[in-house]
Amino acid sequence: MHIQIDPVGGLAGDMFVAAMLDAFPPLEGEVQAAVRAAGLPERFRCDLVAHADHALTGRRFLVLETSRATHPHHHPHHPDRSHTHPHGHDHGSTDHTPDHEHGHRPFSQIRAHLHAAPLDGGVRDHALAIFTSLAEAEAQVHGATTDTVTFHEVGEWDSIADIVAAAAIIHALGPATWSVGPLPLGSGFVKSAHGLLPVPAPATTLLLRGLAVHDDSISGERVTPTGAAIARHLASRPGQAPRERLLIGTGLGFGTRTLPGISNCVRVLAFDDVPDDGRSDRVTAVEFEVDDQTPEDLAIGLDHLRAHPAVLDVLQTPGLGKKGRVVMSVRVLCRSAAENEVADLCFLETTTLGLRLLEVRRRTLSRSSTTVDAGGRTLHRKRAERSGQVTTKVEADSLRDIAGHEARERLRRAAESG
Repeated sequence: MHIQIDPVGGLAGDMFVAAMLDAFPPLEGEVQAAVRAAGLPERFRCDLVAHADHALTGRRFLVLETSRATHPHHHPHHPDRSHTHPHGHDHGSTDHTPDHEHGHRPFSQIRAHLHAAPLDGGVRDHALAIFTSLAEAEAQVHGATTDTVTFHEVGEWDSIADIVAAAAIIHALGPATWSVGPLPLGSGFVKSAHGLLPVPAPATTLLLRGLAVHDDSISGERVTPTGAAIARHLASRPGQAPRERLLIGTGLGFGTRTLPGISNCVRVLAFDDVPDDGRSDRVTAVEFEVDDQTPEDLAIGLDHLRAHPAVLDVLQTPGLGKKGRVVMSVRVLCRSAAENEVADLCFLETTTLGLRLLEVRRRTLSRSSTTVDAGGRTLHRKRAERSGQVTTKVEADSLRDIAGHEARERLRRAAESG
C-alpha cells in the first residue's frame, strides 16, 4: 500500500490523525486504545467528530477535558497542540482555559513515561522517533539539551495524544510506503513567550529541511512543529504509487483555522497495486540509440547484455537519426530490481551517452518446457496456454545441427504433434 499526504491547508498532528481515520475508520479503536495505554488521564478523552467547511466534509481529532466543567470542552491551542518549549516557556500555544494546571515536564520524563507505558513496541518506536525529532529541533533552536526541553502540562497530553495516535496508525499500516506533497510555508509571525517569532517557527524550519515546500501566498502558521515532525518521520518510509494502481481510500482531516479561499485540511489518498492475475508483472525497458559503434562490436556488446541473468530480451532496429546518420535503436527488457546494474552494463558495452528507463507492465501466457523424442532425437519444446488451448513449439536450438529445411520441418511437425 502507498499513502499520499496532501497538505492542502497545512499540516498539524491532529489534522494528520483526523485525515487518516477518515480514510481508515476501522483504525479508530486501535488509536483510542493506544492513546489510553500511553497514560492519557481519565479526565481527558479523544473524539473523532464530523466537520464541514464551506466546500468539503471530513473529520477533526479532538482532545477533550471533561472533569473541570459541566460540559466537555476542547483545548484549541491555536494553531496546533504541539508546541514545546525549554525552561518553562510556551511558544505560541494560546487560548488556554485559565483553570488548567500549568505544570511542566522535561522531555526525558515523557520519554521514560512512554518506555514504561503498556504500548505495542512498534507504536512506541514510532512515537518516540517523532517526539525525539521534535524535542531535538526545539533544543537546537533554544540552545538547550533534548532532555531539558519541557512541554506545557496541557500541551503535553495533547501532543502525546496526537503523536501516539499517529504512531498507532503508521504501525497498523505496516509496510506501507508514504509520500508527502509540498508543504505550505506560510508567513508572518507567531506570538511566543519570547516575543514574535517568524513563520515557519524556528523548530518547524529545522524539521522541514530536505522536504518539499511551496508558497501559496496565504499567511499565518501553516505547518506546526508536530506536523513537521510527522512529515519528517514519514519521509523515512518513502515510496511512489505505481503508475497503475487502485485508489482504495481517501480522507480529509481539518484544523482549527479558517483560510481564505481554501479548505484548512489535509487530504489522504491510499493506493494499492492492481491485483495480480498471475500473468502480469512489471519490468524495465532501457532504450537508447547508437550511431558511432561498428556493427561487429555492437553485436558483441549486445550479446554480453543478453547474457546478463536479469535481461529478458534485447531488440535492435535500424533507423535514421540526427544529421541523417544511420543509427541502431536498442531496447533492453530487464527485471526492474536490476535496472541500475543493466543500465551500467549498457554504458559499458556500447558507445551511447544516454538511456531512457521506463517501467512497463507486461502480460505473459502460462508456459512450460518439455522434451519429446522424434526421429530418434530428443527435442526441447515450449508449451503455452493460449485462450483455453495448449500450443506447442519446438525450440529452434534443438534443430540447429539438422541439415536441410525439409528435414527440420519434418522433425518439427513430428515433435509438435506428439
